[in-house]
Amino acid sequence: MTFYIMTLFPDMIDAVMGESIIGRAIENGLLSVKTYNIRDFAFNKHSRVDDYPYGGGAGMLMQAEPVWQTYQAILKDSGKDCLPVVYLSPKGQIFDQEKARIYAACDDLVLLCGHYEGIDERILEEIVTEEISIGDFVLTGGEIPAMAVVDTVARLLPGVLHNDESAETESFSDGLLEYPQYTRPEIWHDKRVPEILLSGHHANVEKWRHMEALKVTAQKRPDLLDSVSLTSEEAEAVADILQS
Repeated sequence: MTFYIMTLFPDMIDAVMGESIIGRAIENGLLSVKTYNIRDFAFNKHSRVDDYPYGGGAGMLMQAEPVWQTYQAILKDSGKDCLPVVYLSPKGQIFDQEKARIYAACDDLVLLCGHYEGIDERILEEIVTEEISIGDFVLTGGEIPAMAVVDTVARLLPGVLHNDESAETESFSDGLLEYPQYTRPEIWHDKRVPEILLSGHHANVEKWRHMEALKVTAQKRPDLLDSVSLTSEEAEAVADILQS
């Protein structure tokens, strides 16, 4: 899979994407992250890509033409006539694990990072497929959200994680938060690892983990339970947790 990122700060993205799991995946050819500096496509000698908004108001807006030319360069490099473009914006739909799974099925994805007070609406109408937000807060630019999208989607691609089961058992993979986990030593600060995890009985361990995931979700994100099908036993357990 190839991510094409349109940004004013490519070095910021390149520095982060070259590290850890994502960096190794890029080195191994499992995915590609290509950054395009929108300033390279400015049409003035000072490489300015912003201007005052019509009608007045605070701040500056990114102009349409440099973004358009950046997108055209991406199409040329990709050999495609068009590509899906995701604009990282606080006005967008909240990004979640289900959306990440949808993106992971794509061969190519363009991420557009905004700055200043936003981008000329006309280019958004022209090329943007959808707007995505990583939360109900405002950042200085779209680079951090773009990297969050790349990281989340990349983990779902075959071979990126050493253990494919990891992506299947993490938080949100089945609509629930992840169950508590423990490692050596068996006793730490007088706190003991739950006996069930030492039993070697895999079926009981899985049942315990599922119930713990329900408990954690009920305590920390009860809103997630609205979209999870529960057995009568599970529903009763959740009700007890919520009432306690």
